[in-house]
Amino acid sequence: MDSLFIITILIVFFALAFDFINGFHDTANAIATSVSTKALKPRHAIILAAFMNFLGAMTFTGVAKTITKDIVDPFMLENGSIVILAALIAAIFWNLLTWYYGIPSSSSHAIIGSIAGAAIAASGFESLNYTGFLKIIQALLFSPLIAFIGGFLMYGLFKIVFKNNNLPKTNRNFRYFQIGTAALQAYTHGTNDAQKAMGIITMALIANNYQTTTDIQTWVQVSCALAMGIGTSVGGWKIIKTVGGKIMKIRPVNGVAADLTSAIVIFTATFVHLPVSTTHVISSSILGVGTSHRVRGVRWTTAQRMLITWVITLPISATIAGVTYWILNLFL
Repeated sequence: MDSLFIITILIVFFALAFDFINGFHDTANAIATSVSTKALKPRHAIILAAFMNFLGAMTFTGVAKTITKDIVDPFMLENGSIVILAALIAAIFWNLLTWYYGIPSSSSHAIIGSIAGAAIAASGFESLNYTGFLKIIQALLFSPLIAFIGGFLMYGLFKIVFKNNNLPKTNRNFRYFQIGTAALQAYTHGTNDAQKAMGIITMALIANNYQTTTDIQTWVQVSCALAMGIGTSVGGWKIIKTVGGKIMKIRPVNGVAADLTSAIVIFTATFVHLPVSTTHVISSSILGVGTSHRVRGVRWTTAQRMLITWVITLPISATIAGVTYWILNLFL
């Protein structure tokens, strides 16, 4: 059997594994607020998130095309198969490591950093598509800031609109409403995060001469959507515990404000074909809501720990991917 075909199969396997891990790693963020406020029971939240993630993944392909062509040029990528395989192994390793310690790091940072690191190890810094790569980095950097400001303003609006309402009754009503916002947030997560694996598989197919365009094939879209949905069904309780309880004490009204904010930011990014970190966006929107509610109520030590992880993820994953590429290149 052709060795290139075997490597391509391995890449598809690891890409789907990355998507599966992304499902239980990142989707936990999407349902954390609804679980922590008891708007949804954990089992019901996971079933809802799994379905909405699958639905979101089947709706769009723009982000996948951005991943395919904007980090590196798949048509010119030297040792493309090994580069992509090394990137996937590195991103999966980092995701599992941070999941084990319950740290809500970014799968987006991990895979984008890994692709860049492996490509640099293969062909040097000139292998990067700097126009597209910098556009992606800007989206990753600015989306959490936008989410923080959006969460702050959204909750500020809620305080004005509902200032004369009975608090227990308002929270009870918002708990019902939060079921809808949790579904919306899981859907937007699927529209953005599942497409990253689609883009990687398509990149491999182009690099290995199995297709000549950046179009996402139907089997790629369906398999990635299924992997994300199945991964979601496994859950991610350590991440839920961190995002849903260790940043601030979340009430239903806080959860709705955070869910709406992050869903708007993520879907806007999907609409303009930019990959963003759902982890960063959701966590930042919760921080924004918490700051608007009561600054002293935010657990800033947890926020600081998360921020450090966000900052180091891209360079560390790039380094791991570079080392992995050199090792794989010795044997493949």
